[in-house]
Amino acid sequence: MQYSKERRFRRFNLEFPVSLTFSAGGQTRLLRTTSKNVSIGGLLLRTNHQVPLHTPVNLTMHVQGPAFRRLLHLVAEGEVVRVERSDSDTEFAIAVECKYPIMELGSPASP
Repeated sequence: MQYSKERRFRRFNLEFPVSLTFSAGGQTRLLRTTSKNVSIGGLLLRTNHQVPLHTPVNLTMHVQGPAFRRLLHLVAEGEVVRVERSDSDTEFAIAVECKYPIMELGSPASP
C-alpha cells in the first residue's frame, strides 16, 4: 500500500503521554504510548506494542508543561491507519486518524 505524504492538517512535533484503548480478543486493552506528532485530525504514536491496522481506538493525550496552567486531557476516537516497525525493531509507529477533531475532555460533545 502506498502512503501519501499529503496532509489535510498541519502536524506539530509534540511528545506527550497518550492512553490508547481498543478491543482485542473480546477484551478492552489499555496501551500507554507517546505521541510523536499531532494534528487536529490525527496523531502518530510511538509504542512497544503493535495494534492491528483498521482497529477502532479511543485515546486520551495528557498535555502539560510550562506553557500550560494545568494538565489538559485531550480526547479523540479514531482508527489505526498505518503501522510501521522502527529501525530498532523494538518499537512501532502507529498512525491514528480521528473521526472528529481532537478536543479537550469536558468540552461540548462532537458532532
